[in-house]
Amino acid sequence: MSYRFLLASWGTLGNLSPLLTAGRRLRRHGHHVRVMADPIMRAEVEAAEFEFVTWRRAPIGEAADPTDVSDMQDWVRRTVFEPCSAYAADIRAEIERALTDAVLVLDILFGAALGAEASGVPFALLSPHVSIKPLPGMPPATSGLGQPKTPKERAEVEAASAALAAMMNVSLPILNRARAELGLAALGDVMDLFDRADRLLLATSRAFDFRADSLPDNFRYIGPLLDMPNWSKSWQAPWPAQAHRPRALIASSTGAQGQRDLIQRIIDAAGTMEIDAVVTTGPNLDAAELRAPTNVHLLRGAPHDSVMKEVSLVVSQGGHGTVTRSLINALPQLILPMGRDQSANAARVEARGAGLRLPPTASEAEIAAAINRLITEPQFKLAACKIGEAITADIEGSGLVEEMEAIAAIGRAADRRPVKRQHRGVA
Repeated sequence: MSYRFLLASWGTLGNLSPLLTAGRRLRRHGHHVRVMADPIMRAEVEAAEFEFVTWRRAPIGEAADPTDVSDMQDWVRRTVFEPCSAYAADIRAEIERALTDAVLVLDILFGAALGAEASGVPFALLSPHVSIKPLPGMPPATSGLGQPKTPKERAEVEAASAALAAMMNVSLPILNRARAELGLAALGDVMDLFDRADRLLLATSRAFDFRADSLPDNFRYIGPLLDMPNWSKSWQAPWPAQAHRPRALIASSTGAQGQRDLIQRIIDAAGTMEIDAVVTTGPNLDAAELRAPTNVHLLRGAPHDSVMKEVSLVVSQGGHGTVTRSLINALPQLILPMGRDQSANAARVEARGAGLRLPPTASEAEIAAAINRLITEPQFKLAACKIGEAITADIEGSGLVEEMEAIAAIGRAADRRPVKRQHRGVA
């Protein structure tokens, strides 16, 4: 049976890309997919041959994804909670405009989830990273902590989870006002929103993630979603074909994170070493602002899967896609996280022995020393190879399509959609 899915994204291409991968998988199984995203993402969505729908009331551009993250609680309030009513209104209007059997929403779009819930349409929250919802016994995504092994470490994890809940619940009144406007019951805790979803789909590998004591009933691991964005598909190796010295990929974030100084320090470190390196600056960093020595080559974008076949290691800020691709290609990593979700990825890589983590304030000398360790000490590559094989198996066994089909079928059978839409020839 064919279903019609609405996928909702926001912010950067780093957020959109896993959603488009999900859309491609659904389409290959005969389903119709349309994508709601920021207007600047139209070209990327249409290049993937999906119907594009724009946000109309919800914020777009930097208003949707502010670059200033110096006050995380304020950023979360402005980005996640205050636009809830606007996102909900746009989702409801789109569901009313076109037949929709189920909605797939990025987990940070709380308002879009509210809109789907108020419309009576089944919806899934997609987490293209480690879980935002704290899980018992697992370090929360914001902490950068490792898997607890002692009572003291478990207490630290519990304290970090409580701190995250407290930070989020400061904005609970905003969320509940939006729910009241939609005729939805108030929540006692922000994280209860995740329990309202028909599915919480975690697009990471169970083999990569830390272990939780238990998982919610609606929680599913579906493996990473790793199709390459359209803008980065061209690639021509910049180094001599016969060069035998080590090569590195330096991958900057697709988000606007104020990363220029960090990337410059990494480039300067590489310039002191007997290696060749390529830097992919991404859409939010101007290569003209960077100084590169002769052994470092600057590119706006390149297909990382292709580049990684030619390098010895990867240096990045720890975005989930880059981290996962590196492991699949058995590459050790140096991660200098600037975001809290990036710290969570770095903690997992470090715990698996597949790389090293440094603070984003690390000096040029510290960065060069870490790169040298990754090149000369073979245990990092061996560990990356082991976890990469397990991640590949999780991708091949992904249940994304089956889970989305299941909630769409249940919703259609239960006739959970609005009364206005019952006269539009629903099959």
